[in-house]
Amino acid sequence: MAVSKVIYGNQTLVDLTADTVVDNKLLSGYTAHGADGEAITGSCTFDADTSDATALDSEILATKTAYVNGNKLTGSMANRGSVSGTISDLATPYAIQSGYHDGGGSVSIDATEAAKIIPTNIRKDITVLGVTGTMEGSESVTSGAVNATPYTTAQTIVPADIGKDYISEVTVAAIAYVETDNAAGGKTVTIGTVAPS
Repeated sequence: MAVSKVIYGNQTLVDLTADTVVDNKLLSGYTAHGADGEAITGSCTFDADTSDATALDSEILATKTAYVNGNKLTGSMANRGSVSGTISDLATPYAIQSGYHDGGGSVSIDATEAAKIIPTNIRKDITVLGVTGTMEGSESVTSGAVNATPYTTAQTIVPADIGKDYISEVTVAAIAYVETDNAAGGKTVTIGTVAPS
């Protein structure tokens, strides 16, 4: 027979009748006596006070569980693992998805775009993404004007014809038109100029 209350004369020596301890509130492995005086062995596996925990399910990995403020939560945060991406447009940043990333991913410049970032494509002494340019400016470039005579055949004019880097201006003469008297009493009209051979 269990004893839950002991009175000696007018003095109460032991009184368990108002105790509220029950096995599932007592830590596993510990023992006590209940309000009826019977021995109780704890069955509660909680070993921490979670009343001040603030995690949200969205902050816990999906399918994983945790206790917050005495409640068991199942995570909903996506596990992205190792994520890698590339940047191919200056105006379009790489978008990072929400969720857990394991740190194994990386973001780099698209290979096609990276191949363009070379010294000869960058103005001299300007550094872009760690590459210092060597391209000279246009200070030493020369230009010149060209006078062209229209011939009866096609012709191509290039800067090298005048010893320059580019042509700044082309002046095309008027198409030749010549009238001469002929033996029959009429006029001979000659239009255009034959290119020199």
